[in-house]
Amino acid sequence: MKINRIVTISAMLLVGAVAAMAQGTLDDYNRAYSLREKFNAKHVYYSNVTPSWIGDSHSFWYVRETPEGRIYTLVDADKKSRRDLFDHKKLAAALADKSGKEVKADALYLNAVRPNGAKADTVDFIWNNRYWSYAAKKGVLTDRGEVPPRGPQRHWMEVDDEKGAGPIASPDGTKEAYIKNDNVYVRDRATGAEKQLSLDGTLGNYYSSYIRWSPDSKKVAAMKIRPVEKRYVYYVESSPADQLQPKLHKQEYAKPGDELPFKVPCIFDVESGKAVIPDTELFDSQYDLFGPEWNDDSKAVTFEYNQRGHKVYRVLELSAETGRVRPIVEETSDKYVNYPRRFRHDLADGKRMIWMSERDNWNHLYMYDRDAARPTHQITRGEWYVRDVLKVDEANGRIYFSANGVNTDEDPYFIRYYSIDFDGNNLTDLTPAKGTHKAGFSRDMKYLVDVYSTVADAPVAVLRNAADGSEVMPLETADITRLKENGWKAPEVFTAPGRDGKTPMWGLIVRPTNFDPSKKYPIIEYIYQGPGDQYVPKAFRPYDWYMTSIAELGFIVVMVDGMGTSFRSREFENVCYKNLKDAGLPDHMAWIKAAAEKYPYMDIDRVGIYGCSAGGQESTNALLLYPDFYKAAYSACGCHDNRMDKIWWNELWLGYPVGDQYKEGSNVENAHLLRRPLMLVVGELDDNVDPASTMQVVNALIKANKDFEFVVVPGAHHTMGEDFGEHKRYDFFVRNLLNVNPPAWSDITYK
Repeated sequence: MKINRIVTISAMLLVGAVAAMAQGTLDDYNRAYSLREKFNAKHVYYSNVTPSWIGDSHSFWYVRETPEGRIYTLVDADKKSRRDLFDHKKLAAALADKSGKEVKADALYLNAVRPNGAKADTVDFIWNNRYWSYAAKKGVLTDRGEVPPRGPQRHWMEVDDEKGAGPIASPDGTKEAYIKNDNVYVRDRATGAEKQLSLDGTLGNYYSSYIRWSPDSKKVAAMKIRPVEKRYVYYVESSPADQLQPKLHKQEYAKPGDELPFKVPCIFDVESGKAVIPDTELFDSQYDLFGPEWNDDSKAVTFEYNQRGHKVYRVLELSAETGRVRPIVEETSDKYVNYPRRFRHDLADGKRMIWMSERDNWNHLYMYDRDAARPTHQITRGEWYVRDVLKVDEANGRIYFSANGVNTDEDPYFIRYYSIDFDGNNLTDLTPAKGTHKAGFSRDMKYLVDVYSTVADAPVAVLRNAADGSEVMPLETADITRLKENGWKAPEVFTAPGRDGKTPMWGLIVRPTNFDPSKKYPIIEYIYQGPGDQYVPKAFRPYDWYMTSIAELGFIVVMVDGMGTSFRSREFENVCYKNLKDAGLPDHMAWIKAAAEKYPYMDIDRVGIYGCSAGGQESTNALLLYPDFYKAAYSACGCHDNRMDKIWWNELWLGYPVGDQYKEGSNVENAHLLRRPLMLVVGELDDNVDPASTMQVVNALIKANKDFEFVVVPGAHHTMGEDFGEHKRYDFFVRNLLNVNPPAWSDITYK
C-alpha cells in the first residue's frame, strides 16, 4: 500500500508538472484570440495624430482619441492655441437623426474634415458617402448631397495605353491638340480649322494622346508608341456572392522576359508642320520611357530612359531645333540602378537639377549642372540613407527630406526629418527626439507636426519650428494604461551579427503574455525579406496581426531584416541581386542562433517559419534549402517561381534576360528536396502573384511523392490566409513544433 501510494503521488505530481508546462492548449487559443480585442488600438488614447493643414495657413486639425471618444481639434500654430472643433456626440446624434441610421459616437470617424472659412465654427466633411456641413455652435447639420461615384479604377498591373485623353489646349488658349486616326492634329479654337501634324501613326505604331504643348504654344510633343501583345492571367471565382455558377476573370499581367512597348518622343512645329524625330540610340533597349516634359525656354524636351535590365538609367534632353539627344544624367550599375528610389527636381533657373543616387554606396542628393551634364557637388553625404525629399525651397536654397542612419547611436532604420542648404551645409535635424518619426509640414514649411515612437515607446506628438526643430507646443502623449492593464508587453529589439560575423542585424522578439523563462519555447520566424524595403516594425504597434496572437500559443516569434533588404548601404542590399533564393536566410539563422544563445528558453532545435507573398516564397525556400534548421513552414500566396511573377519586381532584382538565376531559386525546381512539414495557402483570386505559382509547387510536390498540406481560400485575393488560414497556421505549428493536438475549433472562443 505504501509503495502504491508513493507511485500515485508521483504520478499526480507529474501530471501537474505537465499541465503547468502545457502549451497549445484550449486556454492558450482562447487567450490568443482575445488579444485582438485586448490589444486593439482603440485602447490607446491620444495617439495617431495626423495633421491636416488648412490651405496656406498655419492652422491644422487632427483627431484626438480620448476615453470619451473622438474629438476633432483645431490648432493655430502661430498663437500656440488649441480648441475643439465640435462635440462629436452631438454630431453623432444629429447624423443619426438625419440619416435614420444608428450612429455610435465612439465609432464616428469622418473623412475630409475641414473648417469652413466662410462661416465661423462650421466644418465640411464627408460621411456615409455624402457631403455635410455642421455649424458647431448652433448644432445645425446640413446634408449637401451625395458624393459622385468614382469611375472604374485601373488595376495597378494594367499598363496605360495612353489612348484616353481628350484635346489639350495650348498655353495661350488659341489652339488644341488631339489624336485622330492614331495621328497628332491641332485645331484653331476660333475658326475650327484643323491641321494634321503627323502622317505615320498607325494602329500598330500610334501617337500617345498625352500631348505636351511647349510653353510658347508653338510646338507639341508626343510619344510615338509601338505596342505589344499583352499577357493576361485568368481566374475562376468558384463561389461568387451574386450567382450560383463560377465567374471567369482576366487581368493584364506582364511577366519577366515579356516584350514591352517601344516609345519615341516626337516634336512638331505647329506653324510649319516640321517634325523632329530623334535617333533612338541612347534609349534603344527600353524598359520604359517617362515624359517628355518641355524645358521652360521651349527649345527642348526632357525625358527619362530606364534600360531593360535596369543597369542604365538616363535623363535625356531632345532638342526641338536639331533633333539631337544628349544625356544630362547617366546612372549606371553592374547590378541594377534602384530606379524606384529615383528623385529629380529641375530648378527654375533651367540650369540646375537635384538628383538622387546610390553611386557612393549610400542614397544621397547631388546638384547637377544641366549644360555640363555632370554634378557640381554632392549635397548630402555620409554613411546614411536619404529616404524622401519633401520640398525643395528654391527661394531660400534649402531642401527638406527624411533619412535614416544619421544618428549612429540608435537603430539605423529610425526615420528622422532634416533640412540642408543647396551647398550641403547646415544639415539640421528637425525631429531630435528618440524614435522613428512621421512629420507633417505646413505648406510654407514654417511648422511641422512631429509624431514619434518606438516599438516599446508609445507615440508622442509635438508641434515644431521647421527652421531648427525646436518645440513650439506639445500636442499629445499616448496613454497605454489600458493596454498594459490588459497584459500588453512590448516586443524586444534584438541585434546580433549576420553571416559575416560583424554587420549587425536588427530584429524583434515577441513573447507570450504568460511567458515563463523556465519553459522551453519553439521559435517561429515571420519572414518578409523583400527585397526593396525594410520590414521589421519600428513604430509603436499595440497589436501585430502576424506575430502577437500566435506567440500566445506557446512560441517565441521573431522577425529580422537580413542582407538584401534596403535602407542600409547599397552593398548591404546588393546581396539580393540574381540571388533571391538567398532571402537573407544566412543572416536570419545567425541572428536566431545568437538570440537562442542569450535566451536558453528559445529552443533552437524547433524553429518554424511562415510568410506571405515574397515571404511565402522565402519560407518554403528556407524549408527546402535549410531543413536542418527550419523544421516546418507555412507559406501563403508565394511567388515560388520568379518566372511566374510580375515583371517589374523580378527583372529589377534578378535581371534581364531571364536566365538560370530565375530557375535556381524556384521552389518548383527544388520541391523534391522537401523533408519537413509544409502548408501551402493561396487565394483563388490573388491579383498580385499569379495563383498558378503556388499550384505549380503543388504539382511538383505531388510528382515527387511528397506529403504536404494545401489550402485554397475561395474568393480571397493576395492574403496570408484570412481568418481561416490564420487558424490553420496556428494548428499547423502547434502540431509540428509543440507536438500537441490542437483543440477542436468548436471549443474555441473567437473574440
